[in-house]
Amino acid sequence: MNVTIASAQYPITEHLTFEDWHKHTENWVLNAVQQHAQLLLFPEYGSMELVSIFDKTIQEDIQQQVLALQTLKEAFCKVFAELANKYQVIIVAPSFPVLENDKIFNRAFVFSARGLVGFQDKFFMTRFENEEWGINAANPKNLTLFETEWGTFGIQICYDVEFALGSQMLAKAGASLILAPSCTETIRGATRVHIGARARALENQAYTVVSQTVGNAPWSPAVDINYGFAGFYTTPDKGMPEEGIITTNKPQEIGWLVETLDFLAIEKVRSDGQVFNFKDHQPLKAGFKDVDIQIVKKKVSHI
Repeated sequence: MNVTIASAQYPITEHLTFEDWHKHTENWVLNAVQQHAQLLLFPEYGSMELVSIFDKTIQEDIQQQVLALQTLKEAFCKVFAELANKYQVIIVAPSFPVLENDKIFNRAFVFSARGLVGFQDKFFMTRFENEEWGINAANPKNLTLFETEWGTFGIQICYDVEFALGSQMLAKAGASLILAPSCTETIRGATRVHIGARARALENQAYTVVSQTVGNAPWSPAVDINYGFAGFYTTPDKGMPEEGIITTNKPQEIGWLVETLDFLAIEKVRSDGQVFNFKDHQPLKAGFKDVDIQIVKKKVSHI
């Protein structure tokens, strides 16, 4: 019931070719595997570094770069599928802006040794995504529950983890772990995500893990400035860290933050904690006024 997770503090790196990006990505995966990671979490919009291989006119146009990225989507997914298989790990790839039915969605793909397992689209858009970049909220509103031999997890992309709705529904459906890939440019932005992750861990007596982009990419108007750090959180309860902080890394450093989580500890605190946040959350009902949210279950297997 233990799993070792690597959460990335990831720089938006400039590449000359797709092959260069491929090698860069494999080096990152290999480094996490060498630290015994079984699940690798990359941040939101880490895929935007692929824009660096396009010409300057595309790099400078935030709408055109998203459209140009569609030509690389299949190759992007193939790389992560092959790496997950080669190293026998689960990879939550850096989120990718996906064009479907004339709309762009912010999507986090999940890969296992068997290939593409499923994905999670972002529900709530920041002002920049909505007003300037043309990224749309998930449609339909599906929450994907990933079921593994060691436990069950869901994904709340960046701004989504600042709202209780998705994490509560995922936890009620069986999740003990919420992953929060994120991309923010300021200390206050990063702080909102980490506060959200800590709140979701408290409310659901669960683990939450944050991965964020770091450093600057002046060639990219969409993700030019990045501030962040990785963090592992849980509920502050019996047998858990007093403040609910398992570990965090120094902001703006590049690399993996690796931690082993025990899912039996979550079961124990939910059944015999000082308080029953998870159980007492169940009678509460939240949702969108006119939209139903569906839970989609995906088995994640190495066999």
